[in-house]
Amino acid sequence: MVLLRQEIGDVLRDARRQQGRTLREVSSEARVSLGYLSEVERGQKEASSELLASICDALSVPLSSVLREVSERVAQAEGPVTSPMVPAVQVPDTVPDGLAGELAGAA
Repeated sequence: MVLLRQEIGDVLRDARRQQGRTLREVSSEARVSLGYLSEVERGQKEASSELLASICDALSVPLSSVLREVSERVAQAEGPVTSPMVPAVQVPDTVPDGLAGELAGAA
């Protein structure tokens, strides 16, 4: 089972380590205790949205980038969807002829 808090912690830790920064530096800038930040990184605590935004700011990493990376990791861990209750989404790579004509007429 994939735990969202674990994936968030892993992504935050990876970002911090890539910057060569310590827990102490980031916790001070994010205004969160060192122990709490450590627990968030280890997936033992779930960060509130406010705390997560503060940590991202301290790391100069957009929250959207962290969430995108987490989403990709969760999707990869889940593997392909094979349940008959969850149909695969088909996204066409072209505009249907009828719709293309309507859009051209509206322009």
